[in-house]
Amino acid sequence: MSKVAVYALGGNALQPPHDDSRQTAQVLAKVMSDVVDLLEMDWKVVLTHGNGPQVGHLLKMDEASVHSLDAWVAATQGMIGHELSMNLQAILERRRRPERSAVVLTRVEVDPNDPGFSLPSKPVGPVLDSATVMSADWDIAQTIHGPRRVVASPLPLRILELDVIRQLVKLQAVVICGGGGGVPVAKRDEHLTGMPAVIDKDHFSARLALDLEADALIISTDADAVYSDFGTQHAQAHRVLTVNAIQSMDEDGQFPNGSMRPKLQALCSFASQSSEGKAVLCSPGNVLHSLRGEDGTSIVP
Repeated sequence: MSKVAVYALGGNALQPPHDDSRQTAQVLAKVMSDVVDLLEMDWKVVLTHGNGPQVGHLLKMDEASVHSLDAWVAATQGMIGHELSMNLQAILERRRRPERSAVVLTRVEVDPNDPGFSLPSKPVGPVLDSATVMSADWDIAQTIHGPRRVVASPLPLRILELDVIRQLVKLQAVVICGGGGGVPVAKRDEHLTGMPAVIDKDHFSARLALDLEADALIISTDADAVYSDFGTQHAQAHRVLTVNAIQSMDEDGQFPNGSMRPKLQALCSFASQSSEGKAVLCSPGNVLHSLRGEDGTSIVP
């Protein structure tokens, strides 16, 4: 019986805050390799992706604020989903595999009173120069890459297209969904309305993996493992960490809020709530080794 993996890819991997098209092409090739490797090992794959750099660029272009932030999230879902689908479909056909890719525009219900709306924390767009930092009328925070614009990031409550995604998985489609964490919507007077936010794609991916009862949540990032004392001469990679160990390291300030922290929160959430699912962090191109515990980091209850 096939197993289901939710494979989450960061928006920074597809378009780094410091633009590097060659790096983007290399990362995309490794991600496609991971997906095909999983398919050939009889896994079904649901691919999610971030959109932070991309939605930030669109926001910058839309100086008159003609479109709301939720509309730009929807736009990036189509843009990035199209690129991923075109690349993947070509590989599937070349390998003579039976699967087909399917891109699902995904809406996610959030709480309009979520504290994330009053404390913007999600980095979007490129690294800002000093002149922009001084003049722009935006919320700006320091990230590991440099100063970036930040927007509201509420937690996902309910994935509206969940049943559609579930049926496509049953049909052996490689589903590309939840781009940018999904289009944020909330109920007002019993009607859904778009919200000015970007949901963290890792939190969305954990919610999706739990709802699908997936056998693995894989978060693919530029770090090859979870490190303690990262960036120092005492840095140490960990192949296996418990949820309690992650929480203890987090309390010690080991994980930056805008990068590694949400990834590990999502993996811990899946590991602690899934009955037998694997929670894995790895770098693109190393998914099978990481699932075997030979690379990356596995989070266990």
